[in-house]
Amino acid sequence: MSEIAATTVHEAYAFACMRCGHGWEQAYEIEHHVDASNHAFVVYKADGERVPSPLSTPTCANCGGHVVRIMRAGRVSGVQQLLQKSRAQAPAGPLPAQEPQEPQDEPVAATAAPGGDHHWHLADLLHPFHRK
Repeated sequence: MSEIAATTVHEAYAFACMRCGHGWEQAYEIEHHVDASNHAFVVYKADGERVPSPLSTPTCANCGGHVVRIMRAGRVSGVQQLLQKSRAQAPAGPLPAQEPQEPQDEPVAATAAPGGDHHWHLADLLHPFHRK
């Protein structure tokens, strides 16, 4: 098959596995070709290697799952930066002992926000995206 024309664009995507919560990002070189018969086709490359389209059936490298959410680039790295920042701010060593407190009679709403010491995981942040 001989080529007549080709253009290359660079795109990056963020991925999150809905099965295990693993998140990753990948940049792609997307080559748009037209063959001698005037048929268009696309070639995806990641790190210089030809790969299948990440938009057709993405696979989680952690668990092998195929229920993967595709997002714009920067979503996963942004969450990872927040996690690193929260870990850096966490106190080192054991927490000081606290005296037991009397239970309160006030009911607490099931949707109450977690305390400041909650450690966020990617799956927690993706919870609003889950379909019911």
